[in-house]
Amino acid sequence: MVSNGLLALGCIVVSNMLGYYQPKNEKLLYVLLLTVVLSFIIVWISRQSLSLLFINQGSYLNFLDLSDIFKSAIAFICLAWCALANILWYRLEEQSEMQSRMLATQNLAKEAELNKLRHQLQPHFLFNSLNSVYALTIVNPTEAGTMITKLAAFLRGTLKRDDEIWVNVADEMEYIQLYLDIEKVRFSHRLNIDVNIAEDTLGLCLPGTLLQPIVENAIKFGLYNTSKAITITIHVKLENRVLTICVTNPYDPEMKASKGTGFGLSAIRRRLYLLFADNNLLQTETQHDNLYITTLKIPQKDDQNHIN
Repeated sequence: MVSNGLLALGCIVVSNMLGYYQPKNEKLLYVLLLTVVLSFIIVWISRQSLSLLFINQGSYLNFLDLSDIFKSAIAFICLAWCALANILWYRLEEQSEMQSRMLATQNLAKEAELNKLRHQLQPHFLFNSLNSVYALTIVNPTEAGTMITKLAAFLRGTLKRDDEIWVNVADEMEYIQLYLDIEKVRFSHRLNIDVNIAEDTLGLCLPGTLLQPIVENAIKFGLYNTSKAITITIHVKLENRVLTICVTNPYDPEMKASKGTGFGLSAIRRRLYLLFADNNLLQTETQHDNLYITTLKIPQKDDQNHIN
């Protein structure tokens, strides 16, 4: 009881010490030296206590003399095991906390990048619209005034939903309609829009302001290089728990499209990768009848299927 009690006390001392101080790898030798010193202290105190208790037992005192070396070895093994187990435990705990901090940092960086991409898309559209307003003020001031009014409504709606990462399909399509109204002022009868939205998708969610650059690209590549009227189609449907949005526009493969920064689609791909870790959610293809199709896929989670 005396020996085991002292050994337990030594383990408590080691645990408390390592709880306040964690040695580096090169300092582990000092921990082992400490356990050696504590082992001899425990054996010495045990020997003195037992000698006083059994002062008249000569045979037992002889046994104590012979067993000191074994007690020291056992005490060292127990204390060393206790020290190493505590070091391992605290390092695993520290590693877990470090991973939590890294994860939190990565999440903050991801959110910052998402916000940066969302705010970069707005000036990208705004500059194009202002250029169009400038052109209309020369040839059609009335239409320019109408476009400015619609642009103000569009930007007002953008500011209201600026903090919303996720929106439902109904809100997003209403937002897109404001954008299309602006483009119709610019191109009048030349631009026709065919929108087909499945009823079961209206409450489904998608990242906000994600669809507008796709529609903008469709208008640019479908309309800028021709004087004819064109039709751009937007189809929204649900396929295997994946919200699928297809935007189709005609194009002339023999004509070079007006040059741009290419920021729109690259920003969408980057946002989708940050949100879903998937590079295949935005796809483009051409068909033999000179149609260019952009397909956007948004996986739906159980807890985000609908946004009211």
